[in-house]
Amino acid sequence: MRLVILKTYKELSLLGAEYITKRILEAPEKRPFVLGLPTGSTPLGIYRELIRIHKQGKLSFKNVITFNMDEYLGLPKAHPQSYHSFMWENFFRHIDIKEKNTHILDGEAPDPAAECRAYEEAIAEAGGIDLFLGGMGEDGHIAFNEPFSSLSSRTRVKILTESTRAVNARFFEGDINKVPTAALTVGVGTIMDAGELLIAASGRNKARALRDAVEGGISHRCPLSCIQNHRRAMMICDEDAAGELETGTVNYFKALEKIKSEKAGQEPS
Repeated sequence: MRLVILKTYKELSLLGAEYITKRILEAPEKRPFVLGLPTGSTPLGIYRELIRIHKQGKLSFKNVITFNMDEYLGLPKAHPQSYHSFMWENFFRHIDIKEKNTHILDGEAPDPAAECRAYEEAIAEAGGIDLFLGGMGEDGHIAFNEPFSSLSSRTRVKILTESTRAVNARFFEGDINKVPTAALTVGVGTIMDAGELLIAASGRNKARALRDAVEGGISHRCPLSCIQNHRRAMMICDEDAAGELETGTVNYFKALEKIKSEKAGQEPS
């Protein structure tokens, strides 16, 4: 696992967008690049930077297929707090992606279990996810895989904990009773199948979960700790989110990044 500690959220957003841009541009043209995407406040900066890069003419999404992580169960697509609305308002409508290439779980599916199975099949038919961008919850959840979720889980319906609903109540006029009690979500196993993971974390409220994910053992108590077992995972965070890491951990990862930077500077252009 690679951990990059940056000073600010702005730096995190820029690095995340540049990393995704590089991966898309490096991908073979003969097949689409498949990108997994999250919602939430943390990825907003990355989306803004990707939009900026696109508008500068440096990146096209015409050959990109996306799969979002989750959607609230029972929430209509047109609801302002649905993840369909979030993605189109904050990202998709600002870039040249084809609508048919965007995939978001249907919270109003008549058969939610069948919808989840079909989602897994659609990912497989697309050739698998090349890079999954993810955020992290204050309790270490990824997507809506709450603590004690199976680390081999697949896309499914998941009951939301009161703590997660309380955090998300800010999007529902501060009323937890307006927050759906369940969601459709990709599983931890689904995420781990991706060719590459890029996890972003920002703010002091994420510090404990980041510490558990990086320094703790792999455990379903902190679902994000699964990234320790991924063959190609990178976490980017700001200094606030890294606030509870041991000094030795911080120094180790910062030294690695310094070596990588120095080696990159020595390579011929």
